[in-house]
Amino acid sequence: MVRPRPSVGVSLLIAALVRRAVETGLRPRLLRRLGAAKKAVKVGPDREIVSAYPYRSSCPAALWRSLITNAKRELTFAGYTNYFLWLEHARFGSVLRRKAGQGCRVRFMIGDPDSDLTRSREEDEGVALTLSTRIRVTIAELEKIRNQTGIEARHSAGHAHLSVFRFDDDMIVTPLLTHSVGHDAPTLHLHRHQDDGMFDRFASHVEELWNRGTPVWERQTHGQA
Repeated sequence: MVRPRPSVGVSLLIAALVRRAVETGLRPRLLRRLGAAKKAVKVGPDREIVSAYPYRSSCPAALWRSLITNAKRELTFAGYTNYFLWLEHARFGSVLRRKAGQGCRVRFMIGDPDSDLTRSREEDEGVALTLSTRIRVTIAELEKIRNQTGIEARHSAGHAHLSVFRFDDDMIVTPLLTHSVGHDAPTLHLHRHQDDGMFDRFASHVEELWNRGTPVWERQTHGQA
């Protein structure tokens, strides 16, 4: 279940009560209770952090399904391989085709399987199922739905150690650690609450890489080759 988000009005009210308690010298017990309430209802920039997981594999599958299903405007999958998505979500290609047909923009940003960077990361990971193989699986799956308007795919080298997955105003971010694969990466679930907050910072990062990326398929324009 996705955790309900506190209203901004409640957050501001609690913050005001804490300030008032300090100004008027309220009893320490009450002050502590108000302080605890403030911590429970985030009011600063960190309110965009919905939840944190030590491993991507501990992020509930139900959360991924909910975010994908509820997205209406944008689905962006900026993982270096995005391989796990095809394994963990039944009929994922059909879901993407349907979302794109309903007007949702679907974008994939993946690494180049033949690049020096990919080979270097393969040596760092040291696993049998190599990065290049996982990238090629994603390309093969995307090939099946490439003619659906609204589905696009580009190669990029700039996100080799940071994966960002966007679902309208929600986002899952996984910074990759050395000698580890994606499912072992610490993971954040973010929800956009402000301009130039954590969500916007990561979103801008993805947009810059997307604009610098190269199409997976030649002569690709807005999801059609």
